[in-house]
Amino acid sequence: MPEKLTPEWLRHRLVWPLVTLFLLLAVNTAFNPSFLTIQWRDGHLYGSLIDILNRAAPLVLVSLGMTLVIATRGIDISVGATVAIAAAVAAWMIGGSVAGNVSRFPMPVAILGALGIALVCGLWNGVLVAKVGMQPIIATLILMVAGRGIAQLITGGQIITIYYAPFFFLGGGYLLGLPFSLFIVGAVFAVLYLAMTRTALGLFIQAVGINPTAARVAGVKARSLIVGAYAFCGVCAGIAGLLICSNVKSADGNNAGQLLELDAILAVTLGGTALTGGRFSLVGSVIGALIIQTLTYAIYSLGVPPEINLVVKAVVVFLVMLLQSPEFRAAVGKAVRRPALQGGPS
Repeated sequence: MPEKLTPEWLRHRLVWPLVTLFLLLAVNTAFNPSFLTIQWRDGHLYGSLIDILNRAAPLVLVSLGMTLVIATRGIDISVGATVAIAAAVAAWMIGGSVAGNVSRFPMPVAILGALGIALVCGLWNGVLVAKVGMQPIIATLILMVAGRGIAQLITGGQIITIYYAPFFFLGGGYLLGLPFSLFIVGAVFAVLYLAMTRTALGLFIQAVGINPTAARVAGVKARSLIVGAYAFCGVCAGIAGLLICSNVKSADGNNAGQLLELDAILAVTLGGTALTGGRFSLVGSVIGALIIQTLTYAIYSLGVPPEINLVVKAVVVFLVMLLQSPEFRAAVGKAVRRPALQGGPS
């Protein structure tokens, strides 16, 4: 179908991600009739959907930060390492004492320390990109490689187990029946969404992504915005590290946040954000993260062998990206119309 004849609602950037998410939910429901069932148990909501939302929280946070970075024509492949560093700092500051009510530092100090280190990581990437002039993938590759080593130095090359019970509430607690992590994600999303839609910040980021030189000529502080985007991405990764660390009650400098940067990039692109910069969608990134987590849940629940689950994920993402491509849809439309025209009356 020609792009001009396609209904306007079908051309919306969020249509195909939403269709994909609903299809994945339908597949899960077909193989597990109780998939959509939500129960009240032990003082909170319980069910597969709640589990997916809770486990998707760290990915949603990282995807929101990645959205701003990609919108400025950048990329951050160090978010996984930043997650590991933040988790390691929090675990070290809280300590591994078996006494459940003892912490080396007060928990607010440990949380601020972890987020402060994550902010420094983001600022480091932003300065290398905006001030030094390094290519984003090279600048963040430096921290991606070094970050794992830094996290392992903090943890002494060991997995730090946390016994401080109040810390577990961040990633495993419930408030008003819902996982507390969802309230954290909701707060971050609300602040970011209001900043992008109710101030000129969103317009400035789009301008920098479309044409950084023209934005600077127009008076936009492009370099400061780029540094700020990377700094925000670092903080989001730090919050995700806290949620992961709290949920598993430990910090693993080698494996925490492993490949999270790839899932975040996939989520952002699935949500309709252009890798060329400028066009971005915060809601789309959230939907993309839910697609990735729902797909992961389906792969494991259906018993797909672990050695091919990444291939299945790649195939699904590939198909969704094709459906989102106007060029691909136009080519399919031409191929469908050509036999119809050839078979018409002579």
